[in-house]
Amino acid sequence: MTDASPAPRARARVRAPELIGKGGWLNTGGKQLTLADLRGKCVVVDFWTFCCINCLHVLDELRELEERHRDTVVIIGVHSPKFVHEAEHAAVVDAVERYGVHHPVLDDPELATWKQFAVRAWPTLVVIDPEGYVVAQHAGEGHAHALEKLVEELETEHAAKGTLRRGDGPYVAPEPQPTDLRFPGKALLLPSGNFLVSDSTRHALVELAADGETVVRRIGSGERGFADGTAQEARFSEPQGLALLPDGETVVVADTVNHALRQVRLATGAVTTLAGTGKQWWQGSPTSGAAREVDLSSPWDVAWFDDRVWIAMAGVHQLWAYDPAAGTVSVAAGTTNEGLVDGPADEAWFAQPSGLTAAGDRLWIADSETSALRYVGKEDGGYVVRTAVGTGLFDFGHRDGAAEQALLQHPLGVTALPDGSVAVSDTYNHALRRYDPASGEVSTLATDLREPSDAVVADGDVVVVESARHRLTRLRLPEEAVRVAGAAHRTQRPATEVASGRLRLDVVFTAPTGQKLDERYGPSTRLLVSSTPPELIASGDGKGTDLTRDLVLDASVGEGVLHVSAMAASCDDDPDNEYPACHVHQQDWGVPVKLTENGATRLPLVLAGMDEDGA
Repeated sequence: MTDASPAPRARARVRAPELIGKGGWLNTGGKQLTLADLRGKCVVVDFWTFCCINCLHVLDELRELEERHRDTVVIIGVHSPKFVHEAEHAAVVDAVERYGVHHPVLDDPELATWKQFAVRAWPTLVVIDPEGYVVAQHAGEGHAHALEKLVEELETEHAAKGTLRRGDGPYVAPEPQPTDLRFPGKALLLPSGNFLVSDSTRHALVELAADGETVVRRIGSGERGFADGTAQEARFSEPQGLALLPDGETVVVADTVNHALRQVRLATGAVTTLAGTGKQWWQGSPTSGAAREVDLSSPWDVAWFDDRVWIAMAGVHQLWAYDPAAGTVSVAAGTTNEGLVDGPADEAWFAQPSGLTAAGDRLWIADSETSALRYVGKEDGGYVVRTAVGTGLFDFGHRDGAAEQALLQHPLGVTALPDGSVAVSDTYNHALRRYDPASGEVSTLATDLREPSDAVVADGDVVVVESARHRLTRLRLPEEAVRVAGAAHRTQRPATEVASGRLRLDVVFTAPTGQKLDERYGPSTRLLVSSTPPELIASGDGKGTDLTRDLVLDASVGEGVLHVSAMAASCDDDPDNEYPACHVHQQDWGVPVKLTENGATRLPLVLAGMDEDGA
């Protein structure tokens, strides 16, 4: 493996740019923060966007660091939107509460701070020392251990210099709101006619009466955690999907942040764990086996299909399946590569599948990051994946008509309707959409919803989970759906100007202090490169283990997006420890590029460390 990565600290000290954003600050009690206000603290700047599952993983990774070093470390979230909806200030306010963000957040809808820090990917973490200098940058997940070590070093160094300031940070908690539900995720119609709702932000399930409003009971203590027991004792962590098993007495719960499947017995409310260890799955971990011994990754929805519980495994862009008879889990579709690729199930690509519903011989999927409606079916005896609506990671909008040109925006839910059509909870369009497989047409059933995330059919009506209005909303199915001409959008990020012809792609990775690359069982790195359109790369695409790659770009294409997926594994460098702890670092980039005569001939992407050009 070629490792030309520079040292993790830049040779010349780079002062951090100011934190600016048109949307202003959240979680500060109304104060507008500057870097001067943070002087004396170890600052971790988290560039995130709330649609991104990897960003949500990093929020969870940061919680322990936040708690352990609360008098020396300040975490600053810089919300940098991908979708049009994510640029709405109210949506950012909702997301900060929804995901339990307990640190200041800068709303940067125009990506001003993103550009100043030369960020290229969600999520990216930048560490600023107590004197205001950038000392490290990490893209993707899996950097909690490295951050912990770096913070300890900074604490020691700056305590000795007298430049470390201890004490409370600038976080100010917002006032709690008295609602029965708080950002509910999914709903299930029970045999009794009642509804079971995942009360995601409050880490519980709520049973509502048939009116969709009256609380019958709560299942779960309401405290974030991972514990089985009675309805009062059990703990969840941001539960989402719900599926009723054929016995009519058992509900399977996608316990998202616990990376687990849980079981609820309706008669008693007792909760037990079916699958998952409570740890997040990483590349190289087992993908099948005894359900309680295999790690999962952010299961977002579940559905009973073909005699198994299928799992929308949003965290790894796959579908998995749990077999209750055998007590096992296994991958059912997807490769872990993020994108929109149809074909045999084991070759298909997904992007954060977040909603499932079974209808006949098809399992319908809301594939959120590609703004797509897809399905699994059988052809020639094997499972295949097909796309009904959607084109890829960077195109979205609200447009009805023929499916091949219709657009959605980050849908999270999908529901089978009695007439054979499919309703899509088109979350970021605040709409309920309809796809008719018979005609191939997309239409709009309802608008003016607020982040609908799921829907169920009850007594001929559609009951929608309006997540950002904290309620269920009952709608009459219209005889004639509305047709919206609507608008089309593309992700708006500045394109990197690169030269046509040869381009050196460098994924910069330096093993954190006290670690080394883990090469005991072969190469410890992996690189996958592709493009949209595929013709952009004349040569150099595909898989490899070297983090440096020479690409040849076709000048006639002009512009496009480079898709880069990188992974590196490092282990603690302690010769006295026979079983050192190992750490996986991984990230996917989608880099818009424009081919110009004087464009760059090298494209550096920082996985961990610092590029030679600084931040």
